[in-house]
Amino acid sequence: MLNMDRIFHARITAAHYAFLLLATAVAVYGLWNKHIVLAALFMLLLIGAIERLIHTTYTLTADNCLAVCYGRFARRKVIPLAAVTSVERASSMPVGRFALMRYVLVRYGDGQCVALLPEKEAAFIHALENKLQKLNDKP
Repeated sequence: MLNMDRIFHARITAAHYAFLLLATAVAVYGLWNKHIVLAALFMLLLIGAIERLIHTTYTLTADNCLAVCYGRFARRKVIPLAAVTSVERASSMPVGRFALMRYVLVRYGDGQCVALLPEKEAAFIHALENKLQKLNDKP
């Protein structure tokens, strides 16, 4: 069987859209009222935010690592799967069966954790747990 990397892209949430809308409004306001420094600052902020949203990926590598890449301008975080202690779905501010935001919480090392927002959450968890199972089954 061919051992390949599996790439999952990040989901864009309503909070991300709200931030982009607000930053766009401030940039347009700055241009409209000739506040060039404010407009330029928020345009750069928009470019960075959009780049980060588009290029955020979570990769399960062939050498049993989880690589979290937050875009081209940020450092890549590589987590060995041997260090992963738990993978669970979590949510912030649950109200009944609804929640403000749902995410995948990966705990690793000595109490460290990372919150991930994969588009295909169930497939990501399934693939990660399969990799962990295969890693633990090896003698």
